[in-house]
Amino acid sequence: MVSLPWAWLALLGVVAAERVAELVVARRNAAWSFARGGVEYGAGHYPVMVALHAGFLLGMLLEVWLLQRSFLPALGLPCLGLVVLAQALRWWVIRTLGPRWNTRVIVIPGLPPVEAGPFRWLRHPNYVAVGVEGIALPLVHTAWVSALVFTLANALLLFVRIGVEDRALGRTGA
Repeated sequence: MVSLPWAWLALLGVVAAERVAELVVARRNAAWSFARGGVEYGAGHYPVMVALHAGFLLGMLLEVWLLQRSFLPALGLPCLGLVVLAQALRWWVIRTLGPRWNTRVIVIPGLPPVEAGPFRWLRHPNYVAVGVEGIALPLVHTAWVSALVFTLANALLLFVRIGVEDRALGRTGA
């Protein structure tokens, strides 16, 4: 039986714990938004997003385990650095949006879009973080199939999601 490297399992465990923390924050923030008249948009794609992200973690685990992917320091270490930077950007976004951040698209009528923090330079900085992580995290342990499949599926999902967000924020055509 092939065993998985402990460091790889620990990294996936940290990322999975981070996702759980995001869901806890999102649930609290959703209650805050709904209490202020928040309206949810695009709820239909949310289960797909949850399944994609859960499948991403599972897919990497299975790919490394079943296909016996090797750790290549020349690839893995720079990718690990990118994963850390992506997480930093993700939590900068969460901190900047405060209680308005969510994994769902919930807009409080009358509140303008946030233009501080990373939003000064990027319209959707969280999706930049997700994109970088989607490539770099699997490549930490050469799980290139997971990187490719997630990146393509995520691009399709983000096409829908960004359209929903932009329409919800009144930014169509901008």
